[in-house]
Amino acid sequence: MRKKTFAAAALVAAATLTLSACGSGNDDKSPVSVVSEESDSGKAATVLDQPFQKPDLVLTDTHGKKYDLRQETKGRPTLLYFGYTHCPDICPTTMSNIAVAKKALPKAEQNDLRVVFVTTDPGRDTPAELGKWLKGIDPQFIGLTGDFATIQAGARSVGISVEPTTKDKNGKLVSVHGTQVIVFSPKTNGGYVLYGEDATVDDYTKDLPKLVKGAKP
Repeated sequence: MRKKTFAAAALVAAATLTLSACGSGNDDKSPVSVVSEESDSGKAATVLDQPFQKPDLVLTDTHGKKYDLRQETKGRPTLLYFGYTHCPDICPTTMSNIAVAKKALPKAEQNDLRVVFVTTDPGRDTPAELGKWLKGIDPQFIGLTGDFATIQAGARSVGISVEPTTKDKNGKLVSVHGTQVIVFSPKTNGGYVLYGEDATVDDYTKDLPKLVKGAKP
C-alpha cells in the first residue's frame, strides 16, 4: 500500500504532493517535502489543518470560453484535479469514481457540485478534446486548458507539482503530475480535504453528502 502524503499549506512554496507519471509504469513518486497524515484512520480523506486557497486560475473551458476558477466556483462545493486525457489509468479512474459517486447525490446537489479537471498536457488537450473525453465520464464535469506555465503555477499554489509533457523510454508522451483531488468548501472556498489516487467509489459515495455541505468527511 502506498503511503498517503500531502504538502503542508504553510510549506506550499517549497513542497509538492506525490507525483505520478500516469501509465508510465514508473512508481518513483518521491515528494519534495511532505507531512505524513495522521496514523491510519481507515479513511480515504485527509482533512487539512490549514486549508489551501483556491488557485487564481483563468483558463479556457471545453466551449472555448474564459473560465475564472475562483469566480465560477465561489460558494459551491468544488473538487479540483490536475491530469490529462491521454492518461490510461489514474486520471480516468479518479474521474470515473467521482462521477459514479456523484450520481448518488440528490439532483439539486449534483447540479451544485463543481468537478473541475485541469489538463496538465495542454499541448494535446484542446477544449474539444477535453470536452469529448469528459462527456464520456460526466457531461457536467468542467474541463480547463490553457498556457502550461499558468496551469503549473496554479497547481503549485495548492502544493501539486506538474511537469512538462515528455517522452518516456518507449517514446510515449507522458505527463507527470500530482494525483490528489482537492475539495474546496462552499462555505469558506478553502481547500480543506485531500483524496489520494487510492480513493474508491465507495469512499467518495460515503463522503460527498458531507463535502457538498462543507462538512468534514
